[in-house]
Amino acid sequence: MDERQLRILRELGELGSVTAVAEALLVTPSAISQQLRLLQRPIPVPLTERRGRRLVLTDAGQTLAGSAIEVESALERARRSVGEFLDRPDGEVSVAAFHSAAAAFFPLLLRALAAPGTPVPRLSDEDVPQEDFPRLTREYDLVLAHRLEHAPPWPDTVTATTLLREPLDVAMPAGHPLAAKRRVTPRDVADEPWITVHDGFPVMATIEAVSAAAGQRLHLAHRINEFAVVAEAVAAGGGLALMPRWTMRRHPALVLRPLSGVRARRHIDVLHRPERTARAAVRTVLTELHAAARTVQAG
Repeated sequence: MDERQLRILRELGELGSVTAVAEALLVTPSAISQQLRLLQRPIPVPLTERRGRRLVLTDAGQTLAGSAIEVESALERARRSVGEFLDRPDGEVSVAAFHSAAAAFFPLLLRALAAPGTPVPRLSDEDVPQEDFPRLTREYDLVLAHRLEHAPPWPDTVTATTLLREPLDVAMPAGHPLAAKRRVTPRDVADEPWITVHDGFPVMATIEAVSAAAGQRLHLAHRINEFAVVAEAVAAGGGLALMPRWTMRRHPALVLRPLSGVRARRHIDVLHRPERTARAAVRTVLTELHAAARTVQAG
């Protein structure tokens, strides 16, 4: 049985005919009769009986119709509770981000949401291969993910909004011979040792594009995912690296140079399941993430 069937039974007890119930509920009499048959099927005693031209409720039917009032009242209370939950400006909102986005966005988000009555962010770092970001939307309200500009779009199962289109520059020690150049080409950097991410992470595809543009394989000396560690390794002379222009804190011993000849840019997108933004609190956090993105880009 379901809520609609119970309501039909209740209306029948008050109106006394299938036709009158159909008119009251704006459906056909045959639809009402079908729902009454479905309601009767699992119940071992009759719920209705004929008295002349009227269809009336039996004692069992009257008992069930009385319960229908309680069910409708409970459901209405539940709907109001859900509505209040969705409209609340506060409440917890879970946000996940990969490491460099977390370092750039989380402090801004915490400061923006510090006032009473605002959403309470619950923050987590999640450094996963690109194809695993959509799965994180099962666990978190909002997920900051990255993908290269020419990579396939995110699947239709999630809603994606771009926060930043961030260039990837070549990081090198300030005293490196290439630091004198305003821009570098794949040919300039082809013979240098490289520090790059593990396979499956977005930056690796740009490294492969640099190799193809230079016409030779690059020497991948070290595999490190965390950009803060990469920066220290570059500063110590471990090799060159691709690093994001805006989301990484500037290292005093490094310089960043734009890379010509390849598409070296990543999207930082916020992913979520469509139903998550039914909550006002989630929409507020999403708005603050866009504001944070403007702050990050402005430097």
